[in-house]
Amino acid sequence: MPELTGPVRRPVRKKASSDAPESAAGSRAAAQRLKMRRELASAAMELFGAKGYEATTVDEIAAQAGVARRTFFRHFRSKEEAIFPDHDDTLVRAEAVLNAAPPHEHPLDTVCRGIKEVMRMYAASPVVSVARYKLTREVPTLREAEIASVARYERLFTRYLLGHFDEHEQHDGNDDPLLAEVAASAVVTAHNHVLRRWLRAGGQGDVEARLDHAFAIVRDTFGTGIGAGRTAERTPAATVRSSGEVLVTVARTDAPLDEVMRTIEQALRKR
Repeated sequence: MPELTGPVRRPVRKKASSDAPESAAGSRAAAQRLKMRRELASAAMELFGAKGYEATTVDEIAAQAGVARRTFFRHFRSKEEAIFPDHDDTLVRAEAVLNAAPPHEHPLDTVCRGIKEVMRMYAASPVVSVARYKLTREVPTLREAEIASVARYERLFTRYLLGHFDEHEQHDGNDDPLLAEVAASAVVTAHNHVLRRWLRAGGQGDVEARLDHAFAIVRDTFGTGIGAGRTAERTPAATVRSSGEVLVTVARTDAPLDEVMRTIEQALRKR
């Protein structure tokens, strides 16, 4: 019992207060790391555009960015990786979206929100994204690196969807891995379809609206059999009732906006 008295709690409070500067330092280090990665990527893109991909060396990229060769290799393993500086951080943000998902949100909606982090990464720098897209079309090595990045997102979303199948649906339990992989692939494919069209258009247009439309198609096609969990019955995002010429909608506070809008749209079509 003496161990539980006041004198023992003081070091705990002291440790908690000392965690704050360490956390802030970690955040600063992460920001500096991302800044350097982007500077190296920008230097690489400039040289690729001026000299061509094959003729550009790692030493030239480092010199263009004003750093040493060893600094380049602290951030990238090769010049192929240098034009995709944000995928590691974007993957972390996408996983954070999955981990923080509301309990009643449809898992496919959660995955769609997660992959929107990828679109936001591209949309943050349209000019660079369009140039990078053109370059990856011309250089097979870069295309392969891009495909490898896409596979990482698919694996993340497949793992998330596993275990989110509705036990009341009639399907072989052995099909769960297949259903999860197909659904995850459908979300990624829909995203990439919209992304490619946006890039081909020079990064112009309302890409968010196009994404929501594509995701609605995926949800309607692949949503059957995937629920918010095996043990809990999923609560609808919104319900609509008609009163004369007026539709009254009641929605959960954590309901995804696109799902609420789909419910309203379906109700209006039935009138």
